Amino acid sequence: MKQIDKTKPVMVTGATGYVASWLVKKLLEEGLTVHAAVRNPGKKEKIAHLDAIAKNSKGRIKYFKSDLLEKGSYAEAMEGCELVFHTASPFTTVVKNPQKDLIEPAVLGTENVLETANQTPSVKRIVLTSSCAAIYTDAVDCRMAAGGILTEEIWNTTASLEYQPYSYSKTLAEKKAWELAEKQSQWDLITINPSLVMGPPLNPGATTSESFNIMKQLGDGTMKMGAPKMGVGLVDVRDVADAHFFAGFIPEAKGRYITSAHNTNFLEMALVLQPKFGKNYPIPKKALPKWLLLLVGPMANKIFTKKYVRNNVNVEWKADNAKIKKDLGIDFRPLQVTMEETFQVLVDEEIAKAK
Repeated sequence: MKQIDKTKPVMVTGATGYVASWLVKKLLEEGLTVHAAVRNPGKKEKIAHLDAIAKNSKGRIKYFKSDLLEKGSYAEAMEGCELVFHTASPFTTVVKNPQKDLIEPAVLGTENVLETANQTPSVKRIVLTSSCAAIYTDAVDCRMAAGGILTEEIWNTTASLEYQPYSYSKTLAEKKAWELAEKQSQWDLITINPSLVMGPPLNPGATTSESFNIMKQLGDGTMKMGAPKMGVGLVDVRDVADAHFFAGFIPEAKGRYITSAHNTNFLEMALVLQPKFGKNYPIPKKALPKWLLLLVGPMANKIFTKKYVRNNVNVEWKADNAKIKKDLGIDFRPLQVTMEETFQVLVDEEIAKAK
């Protein structure tokens, strides 16, 4: 059980990222000093949003150049920190070389940060951004779980280099983290395992992310014939940031935390947008039949292979979020709030096209 001193700096890797930006905002508003480890601090446009937040907050931000694959490149940023948030990790589902583009940065990056912590005597706790992808690959995996519900005890056993390499990379990275944590007693490890993250971004360029690709397809006419009832979990980016914050500072926090607010599917996500946006945007109103997706899915989208469609469409996704509510006191935002505020960003940036 570690008590973290809030007068000491706190390190955040990948500080300009989607989740990390909201976490940095929270830390700065609480008056903390943030050591932001980023790939290129010289790129002012990448850090402008964090500078703007720092200007209006009690806290301070300092930038450090670091790279997931460069050994020891986090040492300077970590110096004097009791708490480390490791959020940096590649997130993409379209990759040329899964081993090089996903597995290595995820696993070696985690190893790099945790090995540096072993050489930094001040570090007491590491909060790692993992994913529900380290627990499951497809919605059908829920059926294999006891009671049909995913819990923190479950590990992903169905992803591989050939099938869902992103999920595989998250599983290997988190396993590596626990393996390293067990070999030492200086710091404790907590992992935050979010499902699909939605919500308004603070960082520029976030609308090109995977989360926003799904949102775009719900609003740009791609799915106007219907949305697949593809079972997923969903959580608001601001709740994920809060989960990291509380995991860092609540001494009793321990282990893994499923960070998912809603057991949902693409059609339900579309339907909650209907009242506010349905009149002006081509948001789907009905389910796309599974047989049709099996037929055209693989042609329309590389991810929608026949296996993927079979394992996820019309399959309920269920996870148990009782542990995070109890231990960290997280009160998740309603699905409608998250969906509407995310879609509004696409409207404001003229990414969603009115019909």
